[in-house]
Amino acid sequence: MMSDSGSGVEPSPVQNITAQYAKIQRQYQQILDRWTPYMLHRWLASAGLLSLFLLRIVLAQGWYIDAHAIYLLNLLLAFLQPKFDPSLQDDLMADEIEEGGDPVTSPLPSQRDDEFRPFVRRLPEWQFWLSSTRATLVALFCTFSEVFDVPVYWPILVVYFFTLFALTMRRQIQHMIKYKYIPFDIGRKTRYGGAK
Repeated sequence: MMSDSGSGVEPSPVQNITAQYAKIQRQYQQILDRWTPYMLHRWLASAGLLSLFLLRIVLAQGWYIDAHAIYLLNLLLAFLQPKFDPSLQDDLMADEIEEGGDPVTSPLPSQRDDEFRPFVRRLPEWQFWLSSTRATLVALFCTFSEVFDVPVYWPILVVYFFTLFALTMRRQIQHMIKYKYIPFDIGRKTRYGGAK
């Protein structure tokens, strides 16, 4: 059998596997590219997947010990934080002043006269959705194996998660208030150049 290059040499099994892997990767990326504009549908599908996971846990009465919820909390915090943290900028500015150099300006506006700088997330919405959906899928598949069913008193995990959630969100909200930023687009969207 001849290959596409016409050299008369058959491709090795490793080349065949690599080619198939690249083909599957391209198809996977095409599917993700098609889903990109449908934000509401993506999140509804993820919520459905998460509901299926929770239903599986309740019906199976097991798999309570799971880092899934803590990982999702970590993703949420990264989604809510700015890419350029003003508290780190303040620390750098203070260090620069202590060393006798010129102060570095903050990436967020500090006065009304400052130029508008849009809120840039540490974790973009697309990556947040993709990571949380992948984590939910992995967690769901882990519930089908007895290896991951570690006996644990589940109310302690629930209390731990809500305590961790309350403490980290309180700190995040205080940070947002201190540096005067809102990580969401709230309000009316203005269209420039359109009919009024």
